[in-house]
Amino acid sequence: MKKSILTIASVAFLFAACDNSSKTESTETPAATETPAATETPAAAPTTEAVVTLNAGDDMKYDLADITVKAGQTVKLTLHHTGKQPVTAMGHNFVLLAQGVDVDNFAKEAIAAKDNDYIPTAMANDVIAHTKTIGGGESTEITFTAPAAGAYDFLCSFPGHSAMMRGKFVVE
Repeated sequence: MKKSILTIASVAFLFAACDNSSKTESTETPAATETPAATETPAAAPTTEAVVTLNAGDDMKYDLADITVKAGQTVKLTLHHTGKQPVTAMGHNFVLLAQGVDVDNFAKEAIAAKDNDYIPTAMANDVIAHTKTIGGGESTEITFTAPAAGAYDFLCSFPGHSAMMRGKFVVE
């Protein structure tokens, strides 16, 4: 008889304990609000430098038609000439124009600016940034600050190239 009383008491105790825990769970706040601050993931710091690699070959094409960066961001742009032709026959550069500059007019004026990397001196204020002109197998790099938000044109100003070698530089 002692065993059965002990068993009944144990079972009753277990039911009472289970009943208590279910009542406790229904009145507690969700566990998500109790997450310690130390386990939270900090917000990622904004990137201050945009690294852009632009390739151009003997086919007179850039491999990017659009480049997107953030306003005020430092832009590190590397231009690679993946072709084999020398700079005199198939030179390439990267020229980022200010908003509102007529790309075709700039390219027309650039033809006569061979000694200035095909950047017309009279239109120097229309250029935000540019690389030197390079030939097959060469690379060049520039670093500049992205302008205000908006869409800007870029092109290769080597004679005859701008018709195919141009794109949009989008600043967010």
